[in-house]
Amino acid sequence: MLKKTISIVAATIIGGSILSTSVASARDYVSIVGSSTVYPFSTTVAEQFGKSSKFSTPKVESTGSGGGLKLFCAGIGVSHPDITNASRRIKKSEYDRCQSNGVKDIIEVKVGYDGIVLANSKKSTQMKLTRRDIFLALAKMVPGADGKLIDTPYKTWKEVNPSLPDIKIEVLGPPPTSGTRDAFAELAMEGGAKTFADMAALRKAKGDAVKPLMVKLGIPENAFNKKGKKVFQYVAHSIREDGAYIEAGENDNLIVQKLDANPAALGIFGFSFLDQNEDKVQGSEIDGHLPTFEGISDGSYPVSRPLFFYVKKAHVAVIPGITGYLAEFTSDKAWGEEGYLADKGMIPMPEEERKKFAANVKNLTPLVLQ
Repeated sequence: MLKKTISIVAATIIGGSILSTSVASARDYVSIVGSSTVYPFSTTVAEQFGKSSKFSTPKVESTGSGGGLKLFCAGIGVSHPDITNASRRIKKSEYDRCQSNGVKDIIEVKVGYDGIVLANSKKSTQMKLTRRDIFLALAKMVPGADGKLIDTPYKTWKEVNPSLPDIKIEVLGPPPTSGTRDAFAELAMEGGAKTFADMAALRKAKGDAVKPLMVKLGIPENAFNKKGKKVFQYVAHSIREDGAYIEAGENDNLIVQKLDANPAALGIFGFSFLDQNEDKVQGSEIDGHLPTFEGISDGSYPVSRPLFFYVKKAHVAVIPGITGYLAEFTSDKAWGEEGYLADKGMIPMPEEERKKFAANVKNLTPLVLQ
């Protein structure tokens, strides 16, 4: 046991020395990757930190939440990022991947809230949608006249709902690696799918109750060996692939530009991009609520989600500037109710929640996911 302990201590010292040596010769700035939604907030903090400190301005790259976590969890050392942004919470599978690759102590920082909008050009009529409309328009499979799932037949918004415009369904949105796509599927698509009684029942079904509902919906009984909720999520999250939904990458600014050029299309992105481009685009009303700062803050706007970033504790002491960057981000002047991130469109957390995550940062408290 003594030999094993000595070996572990020695390996830790050697590993730390290698990392420190690499830092000195290879990197003198904080490396940040991840969510395109969190990107403008992270960049703003990085620029402010660079101006007000002796450290280099952190490098921030927009890779998408899934892509960022993949890079983040690949290992320890200067060839790997120090921080990753995410517009959803880290998944258990991603956490486990981090652990298996030696990224053991991860600090989770919830930074605020954001709404997901379905926006179109101000040259067009503002859309008034429900989550049911969104599901019917974008899902790969929808309930037919007899209740069984069929490939979606809808080509125009008017076919989805007679009160909507008679224009082709054309939606520009993020790819599967995006946290915005994940959150949109969970909040908007699932919300719409649950308005169908059999789909809602399938979501809650367990054990012997799953099979009859699958048969009733026309889902082959041997197609899934999962709980009803998993089958429901598969159906609710599956986006149509016939061209009505167009994967537009992780660059939300590009989606805004395309909407301005094509008034008939809609685009999916975070509220902050709507807020920054309100001269060009407008958010659709969803279930009677417009995407506004107040509506997202009080929870009345139905398609909103928390934002996060994750930090490698092993890098904090050896990468110059991480501690200062974290202090800047978690300061009231940045993420507070009157902070400069609110001016960029981020919805601040309540004070008690800010205090909790600021304490996690100060104490470098690792996240534990069971």
